[in-house]
Amino acid sequence: MEAMREHSFAAMPSALATLGRAVEDAAERIRGSVVQTPVEPMSHLMPDDGTMLFFKMENQQKTGSFKLRGASNKILSLSPGDVAKGVIAASNGNHGLGVAAAAKNAGIAAEVYVSSHVSPAKAQRIEEFGATIVRSGTVPLEAEVAARAAADRQERVFISPYNDFDVMAGQGTIAVELLQQLPRIDAIFLAVGGGGLIGGVGAYLKCVSPGTRVVGCWPENSRVLYESIRAGRIVEFPEQTTLSESTSGGLEQGSVTLDVCRTVIDDSVLVSEQEIFDAMLRLRDSHGWYVEGAAAVAVAAFLKESQRYAGQTVVVVICGGNLSPEVRSKLSS
Repeated sequence: MEAMREHSFAAMPSALATLGRAVEDAAERIRGSVVQTPVEPMSHLMPDDGTMLFFKMENQQKTGSFKLRGASNKILSLSPGDVAKGVIAASNGNHGLGVAAAAKNAGIAAEVYVSSHVSPAKAQRIEEFGATIVRSGTVPLEAEVAARAAADRQERVFISPYNDFDVMAGQGTIAVELLQQLPRIDAIFLAVGGGGLIGGVGAYLKCVSPGTRVVGCWPENSRVLYESIRAGRIVEFPEQTTLSESTSGGLEQGSVTLDVCRTVIDDSVLVSEQEIFDAMLRLRDSHGWYVEGAAAVAVAAFLKESQRYAGQTVVVVICGGNLSPEVRSKLSS
C-alpha cells in the first residue's frame, strides 16, 4: 500500500503531492484527538439501480462537525512558542467549536471572536470547551477583522477556517479514513464553502485514488468559490440567505484553497433552498436524523445527479449536525 501511495504521489503535481503527504501526516498527528466516524450504508434510499451509497457521518465527530480535524492538526503543528501564547479564531459556528475543543485537548489557551448574532447555545458550547468568547461587531466579517487585528497585535496564531494549509490537510483526513473503511470509491460528494474540506479530501484522493470523482456541492444562494473557480480568480458574488449556514460567506483574497479546488474538483452541482430543505426532511423522516443544511447540500446534490452514478460506489459526506434553533424549528414544524 505504501509503495502504491508513493508512486501516486510522485505522479502528481508537486503542490498536490505535498498536500497529499501532509494529509497522511495529519491523520497520524490527530489520531488521538478525533474519532474515526462511521460509514453508514444508505443504498435503501435509492431505486434498485445497483448504486452502493454510503454516508460518512462527520456529524458524529466530537464537536458535531468535521471542523475539529483541521483545528486539531493546526494546533498540534504549532511551535512551542506559539503554543505558549495561545490561539485566536473567529467563528459563530463549527470552526469556533473545533478550535475550542482542539485547544482544550492540547491544553492551550484559545479566544474565539463572535459577532452579536451568534446563537447563545453555540456560544455556550464554545465556552464549555474552555475557550474565551470575545464579542465584536454585528456580522461575522467584523468579528474576523477584529480577531485578526488582535492576533497581529499580540503575536498569536490566527486559525482560519479554510485559508490555511494545515487546516486543509486536517480536513483531508476524512479521505484517509474512508479508504480504510471502503475498498473502492467511485465518487464523493462534499458541500463547499471556503474549500478547506473538499481541497484536503480531494488532494488526498487524487494522489491515492485517482479514479474517484470529486463532486463539489453548493447552494445556489451562496456559491462564491464556485464562481471564483469559473472565473479563475477570487471574485465577489452576491450572497442570499441559505439553509447551508456553515458554507455561506465570501472568500479571502489569496486563499490557498482556490488553486487546489480548481485542480481536484471534477464536477460541480448547485442546489436550491427547496432541494436542501427536502433533503433535510427526507433524512429526518427516514432515519430521525437532524443534519445541518451544509450536509443536506451534499445529499441534495447526489439525489439530483444520482442517475449518473447507477452501479457505482458513492460517498456523501455528512459534514455536520449542529443546527441553529431557527432551522431546527423549521424542520420540526
